[in-house]
Amino acid sequence: MRKHIVSTLLLSIIYLSGAFAQQDTPFDKKLFKDQKDEFKDAEKEFEDGNKLFLYDGNFAFALKHYMKAYDFNPNSALLNYRIGYCILQGHHKTEAVKYLDKAYKLNPEVAKDIEEELGYAHHLNGDWDEAIKWYKAFEAKLMAAKDKKNAEQIDYALTKLEKRIEECKNGIELSKNPVRVFIDNIGTKINSEYPEYGVSLSADESIMMITSKRPGSTGFDVLTEKDIKKEHMEEDYAEDIYVTYKDSDGNWSKLQNMGKPINGPEHDATVNLSADGMSLLMYNSDNGGDLFESHLEGDKWSKPKNIGKPINSKFHDSHATYSPDKKRIYFVSSREEDNYGINDPSSPFPGKTHDIYYSDWDENKGRWGDAKNIGPVINTKYNEAGVYMHPDGRTLYFSSEGHNSMGSYDIFKSVYDPDKEQWSKPENLGYPVNGPDVDAFFVISANGRRGYFAANHADSQGEEDIYVITFLGPEKKAVLVSEDNLLASEKNPITQRIIEPKMAMNTAKTTILKGRTLDELTGEPVGASIELVDNNKNKLVATFKSNSASGKFLVSLPSGTNYGIAVKADGYLFHSENFDLPDTAAYQEVEKDIYLKKVQVGKSIVLKNIFFDVAKSTLRSESTAELNRLVALMNENPTIRIEIGGHTDNVGSDDYNQKLSENRAKAVVDYLISNGINKSRLEWKGYGESTPLASNDTPEGRQQNRRTEFKIIK
Repeated sequence: MRKHIVSTLLLSIIYLSGAFAQQDTPFDKKLFKDQKDEFKDAEKEFEDGNKLFLYDGNFAFALKHYMKAYDFNPNSALLNYRIGYCILQGHHKTEAVKYLDKAYKLNPEVAKDIEEELGYAHHLNGDWDEAIKWYKAFEAKLMAAKDKKNAEQIDYALTKLEKRIEECKNGIELSKNPVRVFIDNIGTKINSEYPEYGVSLSADESIMMITSKRPGSTGFDVLTEKDIKKEHMEEDYAEDIYVTYKDSDGNWSKLQNMGKPINGPEHDATVNLSADGMSLLMYNSDNGGDLFESHLEGDKWSKPKNIGKPINSKFHDSHATYSPDKKRIYFVSSREEDNYGINDPSSPFPGKTHDIYYSDWDENKGRWGDAKNIGPVINTKYNEAGVYMHPDGRTLYFSSEGHNSMGSYDIFKSVYDPDKEQWSKPENLGYPVNGPDVDAFFVISANGRRGYFAANHADSQGEEDIYVITFLGPEKKAVLVSEDNLLASEKNPITQRIIEPKMAMNTAKTTILKGRTLDELTGEPVGASIELVDNNKNKLVATFKSNSASGKFLVSLPSGTNYGIAVKADGYLFHSENFDLPDTAAYQEVEKDIYLKKVQVGKSIVLKNIFFDVAKSTLRSESTAELNRLVALMNENPTIRIEIGGHTDNVGSDDYNQKLSENRAKAVVDYLISNGINKSRLEWKGYGESTPLASNDTPEGRQQNRRTEFKIIK
């Protein structure tokens, strides 16, 4: 017991010695009699910083003055507090702790909110328990100061504190089980000493667009050098949209300014790129800030057009994303109508906190339909932001201050169940994808392996940089191989411990079909329309276009549907493809150039979306869309005469296959006649197993050989 008391006394003496060694030293000339000139310069820096801090709210420039004053007098409690406060308003917030901590030790009453700022500083460093301690200390101070006059203001502050304490508790839980990821700076080809943010990505990860504020902007320089010096402001540039392309080796090209007409005299920022890279949603500061839309027409982007009501409103409409079929837009708005949020008195935007809404394209009216709130499963009373629909058409990524966020905005995902017509409970993407500061505006590749977002980390080139997240998935267990697969000698065999390679997380259930539409004879690009049909429902799902200059196209096919695809262009026969993708089908990319045939005698087409019952000639309902396309072709070309040919594989006898092929060809002709095509324009013939397209030795080959064709004979 005596030994413990002695130790305690010794520690107290050491602590007191340290306290006396570092006492609060205000900027008082009486304390610096021997350093009059140095004091005069430092005091001026301190006062210049105070003017910017107190009256202009220009914390970045105030910090520059304060740091010069700090070099002379590092033991001023007020100076340390204000340095810490300025840092919390900037980009490298985690550095604020040491200054605020020192300010408190020098003078615990240096500022009324010192405990709150210390809590926030520790919060941003992931010091969850320490942050909670300071938040609770400030909470007690507020409760003690509460009276009738300030009750409403104090209650609002207490609510914010409770939210931050809850975020710290979420951080404690989420950081216990970190997700397996690599987070890497994307590099200097894209990032610079200036801000980069707002990533947009095509589904196949071949095109990336970002927003940057850097020299060379097509917009105005916000401030001239003269303004900067006169007003003590930081250098700032208008936002412009930039683009980079990924080559066959997986490397991104050097960032290029997209120029006019995408970038104009105002702020222009990326919002989202469509899955096929042919349409761009963007934000323009004109008219107080609205969402705009541009389309790639050949090799040029169209002039951005205001997307209009009901998506744009008098409130803050900040972000949006297309559904894969471009028939729906999900967007973020602070509008008051059907909003699950609250009125936040600290918000600079009109209305309530931001919610996620959606609007569907009205084919009949040729405009976007009424805005609808996506619902309380996703939206909270806090702000939501940065919405992104995955190319699978079901998985929505977004950022939120609500749910189980660990600080400011966290990135979440929710999956839509079409059978239940509801969204799943939002799932936090976890630590370290999310951290205690703002994590927002996240996009992910179609295969689910890589995500992109903007952040300000220790290795940032300047301010915000673009980072890439590689998802590694669950850790593989080590496998001990007992066999002597490495033999140093017969007497001393070596057993090898094999660690299974880290496998990329692949949860996406979608197929990306991409390629070019080309003329069969010349190989030149052909601008074509691509119809996507749900064969099971005989319903047109979406219509896309290939690029008229390059012929390139990209179509996203979420799993769980039998798709019929028809490629059509004026003067050409339509080309059909079939993709039967069960709900269990994993991610795949299919690259296929489609060669279109002119409407000429002798040209033949395989009708890949005509289906019969097994071993029968009964047309299945899934064939309707393809048959109707053939009817339309005959009506559009009233002078052509065609032959319908039936083909089988080699399973079964020759006679059986011959008869089956004839009956199937006749069934198609009968359908055409019943839909108004004159029988004099039609012939049918069965070829049995005589003209295979592929080997009959494999199931895939036999499937190709079981087909229906049509050929122009006159």
